[in-house]
Amino acid sequence: MGVLDYLRGFRVTFDKLFEERVTTEYPEEKSPKPDRLHGRHVLNRYEDGMEKCIGCELCAGVCPAKCIYVRGQDNPLDEPVSPGERFGYIYEINYLRCIHCDLCVEACPTQAITETKLFEFSFTNRSDAIYTKDELLVGDDGLPQNLPWEDWRPGEDVATSAWMRATSPAGDADYVGTVGWSGELGYGVRAPEVGQFGEDPEPPAAEVDPVDEGGHH
Repeated sequence: MGVLDYLRGFRVTFDKLFEERVTTEYPEEKSPKPDRLHGRHVLNRYEDGMEKCIGCELCAGVCPAKCIYVRGQDNPLDEPVSPGERFGYIYEINYLRCIHCDLCVEACPTQAITETKLFEFSFTNRSDAIYTKDELLVGDDGLPQNLPWEDWRPGEDVATSAWMRATSPAGDADYVGTVGWSGELGYGVRAPEVGQFGEDPEPPAAEVDPVDEGGHH
């Protein structure tokens, strides 16, 4: 291979410097994320500030990766934490095991646990990968905790587990099109996903067979 061949190779590389780039400048610029992306979990509160988790442990029982550890405790009579008899006293998620299947969200009877669209969080030690209730529970403003190793971007907390916010509770066809979730602190009642309705749909008008003057169909 001669010198000219080397120069031709360098020319190809040099010309590429002036061509339009097809890749995004990560992490400064990121591609849009789908609404149904499963990311980091949050523990939600009702609009009055009470916690939604009642410590039933259904999320831990259904988790195929066994990454959730929950222990419930009776609510104090003077200052209840949740509206129920019990609340989630201990809540931990081990993200070294979590597969983001969202089965915990489906199993939760109070919509306490949902998944945001944040998936870019890394750890330098095992303890950081095990999120406790203090890290999972939303703040007094209803927003997720923003930990030092998490790269939150606008909108990643908006459509949390949108696909799981069912419009047909318990599979009953009478509830198709009816929003079946409660409001959340800081967000109110979240907007339905595309294809769902924000209000009860009006029943379709009854179809009437045309009849002639003699009363015949």
